[in-house]
Amino acid sequence: MTDLSRPRTMSDLIGPFLPYLRRYGRALTGSQDGGDAHAAATLEAILADPGCFDQSQGGKVGLFKVFHSIWASAGAPVPEEATGLHARAQMHLARLTPNTREALLLHTVEGFGLDEIGVIMGISGDEAQTLVDLARAEMQQSVQGRVMIIEDEAIIAMDLEGIVALMGHDVTGIARTRDTAVEMAARDRPDLILADIQLADNSSGIDAVNRILQDIDVPVIFITAFPERLLTGERPEPAFLIAKPYMPDQVISAVSQAMFFASTETLKA
Repeated sequence: MTDLSRPRTMSDLIGPFLPYLRRYGRALTGSQDGGDAHAAATLEAILADPGCFDQSQGGKVGLFKVFHSIWASAGAPVPEEATGLHARAQMHLARLTPNTREALLLHTVEGFGLDEIGVIMGISGDEAQTLVDLARAEMQQSVQGRVMIIEDEAIIAMDLEGIVALMGHDVTGIARTRDTAVEMAARDRPDLILADIQLADNSSGIDAVNRILQDIDVPVIFITAFPERLLTGERPEPAFLIAKPYMPDQVISAVSQAMFFASTETLKA
């Protein structure tokens, strides 16, 4: 039970939003390690200089604002010496207008308003809107590939299939159980996997994905009603998460982001 008489500490202000900062950082970098490193650097900066955290903006906005100041100073999230999967990501990222990915994720996945994005990124709300619009146009046109859906609820599966198809991606199939998912991935290799956590036969979407990733190297987007439960900082953890109930824009944004980190040869740029 919270003690309302106790003064709020920095931990009180920041703690509830750390899982979402990890989610955002991972979506930007395409990996747990990369996203968590930027989140850790954010906390270190606040500890070293508490004044850099603007409490007047609210805990989440203030936290993400510090993250962005570090993100901007660090330069490109994919290093020049990257090879393989990250080299492909770097090639695609180089085609985008700067800051568009960040604005789109902040708006569609993290739920910030345009004025809040402006505070976080140091721009106006109108500029944030322009970046979001550019991101939608550039990312949907940039990379197309093959998506496998692991989802046991028929209506949700059909909805996800429709969203993915409208984006121009091909759906390789829909699996309702762990074993079906493993067989489907082996038979028709996807570039990206969209996976629910709890499946029809009480099997786990996480178990299915872990088994699939033993054989192929593709990004995965998990869909869950409790994203904070998968963002504890422990390993292994997903790089891409969508919270249920989701909006189509969130799926579009996450799929677009994740496709930049796909490594298979079936991608069309």
